[in-house]
Amino acid sequence: MDKLVSSARAAVADIGRGASLAVGGFGTCGVPTTLISAVLESGPGALDIVSNNCGLDDFGLGLLLAAHRVARMTSSYVGENKEFERQFLSGDLEVELVPQGTLAERLRSGGAGIPAFYTSSGVGTAVSDGGVPRRYTADGAVLVASPAKEVRTFDGRPYVLETAIVTDFALVRAARGDAYGNLVFHESARNFNPLCAMAGRVTIAEVEELVEPGGLGPDSVHLPGIFVQRVIEVGPTSEKRIERRTVRARPLELRPK
Repeated sequence: MDKLVSSARAAVADIGRGASLAVGGFGTCGVPTTLISAVLESGPGALDIVSNNCGLDDFGLGLLLAAHRVARMTSSYVGENKEFERQFLSGDLEVELVPQGTLAERLRSGGAGIPAFYTSSGVGTAVSDGGVPRRYTADGAVLVASPAKEVRTFDGRPYVLETAIVTDFALVRAARGDAYGNLVFHESARNFNPLCAMAGRVTIAEVEELVEPGGLGPDSVHLPGIFVQRVIEVGPTSEKRIERRTVRARPLELRPK
């Protein structure tokens, strides 16, 4: 039952070239930065990564991207990473863009043993009709495009068939956890981390606060340990970023004099 691993490097040691990874995080929240850095140090390339986004140019999955370790990304949002854009448009990176809710359900279905499902999201668009560029050639021609998907009608409404996602490994970050792999996530870090954890055949969790088994109330557990195979403790000092800081001008009466 004890799933504690001595180090991040040991936890990711068997992630090899061409492995598929589901990586948690929502923007810059809940990103498993310690595990990503360990993958970067251990050296595997040609990775097939599934994550809501690909981090920033110098943060999270952006570090693997900058080191040319990523061959393919499945994401729903890619707007904060200039290197991502450069590699995609130059033909160095294959990208599958998926509506965010559909991506979440594809990951959840993978963990639940559901091979595919129908959804109304994307019907009548390039999501269902196909033709979305996934890889370009160096001169800008479309090398790989998305295929058309099956569409069926239920109760008079069309739905598109989407397949589940299951990956070789999953990397996630939790606010609290125990040695059995039971995890608790903080606020918006809960958006994709539990789903990625479910989709991985081998799930590795980095935990800010490690508690004794039994220290988490059953009703407070967001992800049961059955979905987690390895746990490392990283402590609360790991870097946390604000993706886009926005402020408003203070009213005159509240400004310092």
